Amino acid sequence: MDFRKLAEEQKPSFLKDLNTIISINSVRDEATAGPGKPFGNGPKEALDAMLSMGKRDGFDVKNIDGYAGVVEYGDPDNPDTLGILGHLDIVPLGEGWTKQPLALTVNDGYLFGRGVLDDKGPTMAAYYALKLIREAKIPLKKRVMLVMGCDEESGMECMNYYLSHAEIPKTGFVPDADFPVIYGEKGGAHIILESETPTAIRSMHAGIRPNIVIGKADMTTDKATELQKELFAFFLKANSLEGSWKDNEDATTTWHVEGTPSHAAWPYKGVNAAVQLLRFAGAAFNDKLAHALGWLTSDWTGKNLGIQQDGLYMGMLTQNPGIVDIENGKTSVLLDIRYPNETNGQELLEKIRKAADGTEAGIHAVLKSDSRPLFVNPDSTLVKTLMDVYRTHTGDAYSPAITIGGGTYARKFENFVSFGPELPNDVKTTDQFVGGPHQRDEGIRESDLINAIAIYADAILRLAA
Repeated sequence: MDFRKLAEEQKPSFLKDLNTIISINSVRDEATAGPGKPFGNGPKEALDAMLSMGKRDGFDVKNIDGYAGVVEYGDPDNPDTLGILGHLDIVPLGEGWTKQPLALTVNDGYLFGRGVLDDKGPTMAAYYALKLIREAKIPLKKRVMLVMGCDEESGMECMNYYLSHAEIPKTGFVPDADFPVIYGEKGGAHIILESETPTAIRSMHAGIRPNIVIGKADMTTDKATELQKELFAFFLKANSLEGSWKDNEDATTTWHVEGTPSHAAWPYKGVNAAVQLLRFAGAAFNDKLAHALGWLTSDWTGKNLGIQQDGLYMGMLTQNPGIVDIENGKTSVLLDIRYPNETNGQELLEKIRKAADGTEAGIHAVLKSDSRPLFVNPDSTLVKTLMDVYRTHTGDAYSPAITIGGGTYARKFENFVSFGPELPNDVKTTDQFVGGPHQRDEGIRESDLINAIAIYADAILRLAA
């Protein structure tokens, strides 16, 4: 079966359906949440649209109370199941886009739009893979379940609900990461640094999601002296930053720093604007708390927090201060920590508490959540089959199965791995900026996403036939 040819033939309808989903602002919205829409209007609209497509194309569909949806192909009484797990929610749009974030833009061989890479595009590719198999009337021994969640970006509450209220597929893959195959994902801990130590910072609220490097930040202090303003200009220049200050009518000064947003799994690809402001406040205002927080969080490896670690299989631990809130004498900094399987959240907490105590700045660390690492035997039939599928369709015989710092739905299920769509060692074939997950101008090469349809179709065939 020439799935690549079939995928090319389906490209016009694929792009049309993808545009429909991309055009929906499916950011979690508590203000519009309610029965049947636990994450607000946007995620509900995206889920309804996908399930409507499933009905249109003759699939059995299920709505799991607005938390997730299922598109099924095969005998409904067959207990032997293959799952494909995607998500329809997105992170906030952010700023600085040169393309329309809520529309599918095709330009110079690339597709752009929020979610085109993470994860609406890959989910749609998996859907079309299943659609190709159905239209070709290929018999399968297993029932295939495309499960689509609505809250992957804000804590995976959707999958927690799904696991306790719906049928759990026995094995499968998640099109929400990298090729060739990801058999391991770092653990994920959220640890909060709290303090009521007096600070020169009157107000600071930065960050919208723990899993995003803070791209811009503002803080308000008492009215600055001319020396402090000069120090700020020097600080910006010395650190290659853009920023500004403004004196306010209430005898305060607001300071602004532009950083670079990135996914928290790769904090080294971004510049955390909030951390930079804490560093500045610590130095310019001789502020003990700001200095301590800026120092503790400035190293993405967690060295200053005392948690630096290089795992045997999963590589280095990373940390990202994703949410910073300072108001009315209370300070809270939420750390997003991705750790290898040699440690755990409780061990990290104890080390961070020791480091925080060492600053003598009155900082207390609290473990908010901890998600265990994912590890599937790289010699398993699942991993070996998917590796063979990948190599067949790409000709890449050298790239190995890998582990990553990102977290996908795979960690919520037994015997699941991540599988595409990003290619290893990819070389950009356009001069325009192509953003990654959580960045402006999020994009993917059109041919890569079309080829992903073929790869996923072949994977379904080999795992379910």
